[in-house]
Amino acid sequence: MELPAAFCRRMERLLGADDKRFFESYGTPLRRGVRVNLLKTDKERFLSLFPLPLVPSPFAADGFYLDAPHKAGGDPLFHAGAYYMQEPSASAAVTVLSPQAGERILDLCAAPGGKSTQIAAALGGTGLLWSNEYVRARARILGQNAERCGVRNAVLSSSDAETLARGLPAFFDAVLVDAPCSGEGMFRKEPAALSEWSEDNVAHCAARQRDILDAAAKTVKAGGRLVYSTCTFAPEENECTAAWFLETHPDFEPLPIAVSFGEAGFAFDRVAAFDKTVRGARYDAAACRRILPWHGGEGHFIAAFRRTDAPPTVPAPFVYPKDKNADAAAALFCDCFAGEMYGVPLTVGDTVRLLPAGLPAFSGLPVLSAGVALAAVCKNRLEPCHAVFAAARAAECRRLLSLPPADARLAAFLHGEELQTDGAAGFTAVAVAEISVGFGKCAGGRLKNRYPKGLRNF
Repeated sequence: MELPAAFCRRMERLLGADDKRFFESYGTPLRRGVRVNLLKTDKERFLSLFPLPLVPSPFAADGFYLDAPHKAGGDPLFHAGAYYMQEPSASAAVTVLSPQAGERILDLCAAPGGKSTQIAAALGGTGLLWSNEYVRARARILGQNAERCGVRNAVLSSSDAETLARGLPAFFDAVLVDAPCSGEGMFRKEPAALSEWSEDNVAHCAARQRDILDAAAKTVKAGGRLVYSTCTFAPEENECTAAWFLETHPDFEPLPIAVSFGEAGFAFDRVAAFDKTVRGARYDAAACRRILPWHGGEGHFIAAFRRTDAPPTVPAPFVYPKDKNADAAAALFCDCFAGEMYGVPLTVGDTVRLLPAGLPAFSGLPVLSAGVALAAVCKNRLEPCHAVFAAARAAECRRLLSLPPADARLAAFLHGEELQTDGAAGFTAVAVAEISVGFGKCAGGRLKNRYPKGLRNF
């Protein structure tokens, strides 16, 4: 791989004696990662099912290195949302964010969904996750990944940061800004990042990151956490931006990061020459973390802050209306699943959705979806949606066809074929080793396939 000469000079200047170790890393194999989705399974069961050897990653308790070739798109366990393919060190930011049960969390730059699904797993169906992606096409991919991974308690929006800040002031317990960056840590994984690199782009990214951070800060409640991360090495986008943020936001303080991976951020005198507009008086290296190639990841930076004070103005709670299809939705849910319905039904267009609890009033915000799609409205009846079965646990399903990962019937189901079955008539979940992947409708010894055409293997 031929690196830009200007990039090499910058890294030599930044790393000093470590520059040789850095450049040698480009001659080592790229390591891919798998993160177990704890919403759908547990680590022990997943490791017993996954066909390839995995090595624990230091960046997340549910993360692993995968050093063998693997095509996830053809794997039934992937279709079932049992795991997410993710560069190993990319999971580090959520580990630092440390989501707690019941919290309200904003993932501001969320596509394609690796960090959002990791946050959702940590929340375990409690609290509220707001996942936002500015680019609409990428937001759709984010939604697909959240659905596959069985996320029940999320709002998906496609908005600029300032619009969200105006609509959701001081609302969140924790906010993650995994900011668009110059992508220096992605050179080996995504060659486009290498071709697009320039020192001008580094400066452009740093300016954009500061605008995003400025807006994100307004959404954090008093006592709440703000975590900023990038996948680049550039000090202008990393330590210098952390120093700028503290310099311009006196209502935030550094939040020291206590983790075993990586190393503390660089001392400010080491990076100050890269951005002479920042003084660094409040900068704290212990509140930053650098992951360099010899730490086992491609390259990440993380900074953490706590808001010490916030205005009292917060969004009003959402008023959940009585829905015309509420009774039919409850009856359908009861027919398909055991236990209490986990959301509030609301008909949006031709779909009945199960909205999560604790929503703020979001009129005027570009929300794409909330909660889980329960049913499609079809004339005088409701037909269940794929999403509600993808979000189901096997034990919740009243009718279940569970198949081993290597079963030929499972491959046929993922192709969209009908299956023979002796199950009871009605809507029936199909699972990979007790991990729900979709559903069909049983009648006359056949299961009519309802797996979405856009997700099928061909």
